[in-house]
Amino acid sequence: MSRTPKPKLAVWKFASCDGCQLSLLDCEDDLMAVAGEVDIANFPEASRAMVAGPYDLSLVEGSITTPHDAARIQEVRRMSKTLITIGACATAGGIQALRNFQDVSEFVSIVYATPAYIDTLDHSTPIADHVQVDFELRGCPINKHQLVEVISAFLHRRKPNTPAHSVCMECKQRGTVCVMVAHQTPCLGPVTHAGCGALCPSYNRGCYGCYGPQEMPNTNALSVWWQQLGVTSPEIVRTFRGFNAYAEPFRRESDAREHK
Repeated sequence: MSRTPKPKLAVWKFASCDGCQLSLLDCEDDLMAVAGEVDIANFPEASRAMVAGPYDLSLVEGSITTPHDAARIQEVRRMSKTLITIGACATAGGIQALRNFQDVSEFVSIVYATPAYIDTLDHSTPIADHVQVDFELRGCPINKHQLVEVISAFLHRRKPNTPAHSVCMECKQRGTVCVMVAHQTPCLGPVTHAGCGALCPSYNRGCYGCYGPQEMPNTNALSVWWQQLGVTSPEIVRTFRGFNAYAEPFRRESDAREHK
């Protein structure tokens, strides 16, 4: 009796630090279980062996920053039955999206001896700005357990079970005292997607927003609270312009505070 072929998995890199791909490799035993259920057909970070597409599932890390990348993501989409973006770069443009608030040509002329050799876009944009994306997994880097859950959900044709609440809920679950209430420490936790286990607040640090904006965040209310703590508008702008600076709720709030 012939066996049903395994789904073909491909992992693609665009402008990024590889941290999210390393999260997949760091899954260890879970990765072995995943490898038993899929054919890892294209994953240069893990193996030089490559199997030609089309692919049943593509995981895409990184943002679009060059004309070449803009063309390549179209080809990846054509070869992929399901496309999932992983990490802040792929879902929000990443830290490199800070270029979007400045004049890139000025940077190029200052940094590079021969600017004519540089072929880059004025903006660093998420994958969803260029092609249809079937699911976004946020984080900088992503949570490896959430990644395994997303791949498992794909294999079993169900909706991924990832949290929709904020980091504040994770603080409550682990019994961490609120750093804003107890210590007047500015924290992005109330508007940031859960996934890190409230790592920074557990060390008495404010959340940096690594997992991007949660669903329907009230960023204006948070900024008003911070101002009552003595945080200035320029400081608020810098805080929202971090790993997920170009995610719409964070971008909108930083733009509003920049002009106040």
